[in-house]
Amino acid sequence: MSDTGEDFAQLYDRVSRSLYRYALMILASREQAEDVVQEVFATLMRRGVKNLNSVDGYLRTAVRNACYSTLRSRRNGLSVSESLLEAHPGERDATDERVLLEQALRSLPPDQREVVHLRVYEGWSFQEIAATTGESVNTVASRYRYGIEKLRKAVGERSVP
Repeated sequence: MSDTGEDFAQLYDRVSRSLYRYALMILASREQAEDVVQEVFATLMRRGVKNLNSVDGYLRTAVRNACYSTLRSRRNGLSVSESLLEAHPGERDATDERVLLEQALRSLPPDQREVVHLRVYEGWSFQEIAATTGESVNTVASRYRYGIEKLRKAVGERSVP
């Protein structure tokens, strides 16, 4: 694949939604998640890359790093009006449950929220998460376990994987 604008557009179409959901789960801010993903892609376009087919891991790491940089520099609190979870078409109306789960997710520290997201919503293994985050498998598993325990306490046993 060559370094053309059309190829970048195809790459963006293929991975941007997943990267956005990942950034949103870490930042808990739609606007900041959109900004992070856009900036990562803009940087990639400026720098160029020889093979766009092998850039997925780089993009996920770049988005993660940008998210944590944003968290370090954030001055304002979280906006409660922003939704972390997407409603799926055809899904029964479970607004109350979704709000409860969102509140519980917001209560988690970003590193636990990140691991829970990658494990539950993206289906990643602990080894894949560890490789992406640079943490040990044991640390990732502990963050997941602590996050799930906190979610269970907040929403009850029936709603948490």
